[in-house]
Amino acid sequence: MSMQSNPPYFFADDCQLDDLKALTEQSLEADQAPTASAIEKNIPIYQADTIAPILQDPAKRLSLMAEWANILRFSAGVIVVKGAGTDLKAIDQATKAYEQIIAQEKEESGSKADHFAAAGSNDRIWNSLQKLCLAEPDVFARYFANPAIHSVCEAWLGPNYQMSAQVNLVHPGGSAQEAHRDYHLGFQTAEISSYYPAHVHDLSPVLTLQGALAHVDMPVESGPTKLLPFSQAYRAGYAAWRRGDFRAYFEEKYVQLPLEKGDAVFFNPALLHAAGANGSADIHRFVNLFQVSSAFGRAMESIDRLAMSKALYPALLDLKAKQTLSDEQIVASVACCAEGYSFPTNLDRDPPIGGLAPKTQQQLMLEALDAGMPVEQFEAALDAQANRQLP
Repeated sequence: MSMQSNPPYFFADDCQLDDLKALTEQSLEADQAPTASAIEKNIPIYQADTIAPILQDPAKRLSLMAEWANILRFSAGVIVVKGAGTDLKAIDQATKAYEQIIAQEKEESGSKADHFAAAGSNDRIWNSLQKLCLAEPDVFARYFANPAIHSVCEAWLGPNYQMSAQVNLVHPGGSAQEAHRDYHLGFQTAEISSYYPAHVHDLSPVLTLQGALAHVDMPVESGPTKLLPFSQAYRAGYAAWRRGDFRAYFEEKYVQLPLEKGDAVFFNPALLHAAGANGSADIHRFVNLFQVSSAFGRAMESIDRLAMSKALYPALLDLKAKQTLSDEQIVASVACCAEGYSFPTNLDRDPPIGGLAPKTQQQLMLEALDAGMPVEQFEAALDAQANRQLP
């Protein structure tokens, strides 16, 4: 299949490795990432403390988000934000909470399976987002009170995105994943993906954003994510990535960057990537994987955002009263907890008032926080809203 062709469907047998090679042999030029502090191995590196004042200026923030979106879509397909997790104490507290969850879940049901790695090489927490929120709402509030992460998500997905997360803890000796693309089409078999028309292959990557926040220092020997910059631009990649020649090329050309605790990496879900093998002697590679979904799609996991909102609200109310978190940080934390989309709902009982859509759970929580609404009153308002949305 030539890059110049425009087939209605993509089939693995038609894919040509030379088409992928032509794309991935490009180089990222400095003028494509003017705000980056450096470019390493075709990956732009942004410093969280440098971009923090930019994100406080609406016009400059919009310009930076446009830069990120262009990189994720048309060029390298991946960015790194050094020091994105500014509250290292919250990261450490989250790590401790997650370790307790891992131990509890192992006791109850054994190890969790991975999509692309051998069983037993790692520990997984599915829906780490909700589990942290319900177990440690104060930690959750500070952990996700992060305007940088919030802005990267908006840059790719627009407002009202849906956050989900899964912890991946890879122990020394843990094996690498195989090269792959991610959700949505990346989770389909090659046969099933061939039934989706080409324009859906184009659409799938803009429905989600992949990210990871390092909970420990991760030198290359510990196996940080292997990445193939520019590979997301290969339109037929969802049909091709299981082929042996494509995976062999990935193993020949991938790049890795070391990460420090608090660093974040974000990439287009169509980028060919794979978690690396942990060849270290004593580093337990601990990352929280973010899978962020467009408001126009649905997340991979079922998340009880009503329960999360009830758990998080008292913590945020207290942190707001103490002026521990800024307004921007509170917005970022709420965005990772409460539902940001109005639909589906029952428009007989929940009609739009003053606009085209009913009030969202996020709007209700932010308005309640601004008003200092008592916890019991907020919970009653949440329940009333949920009841209105029932069929």
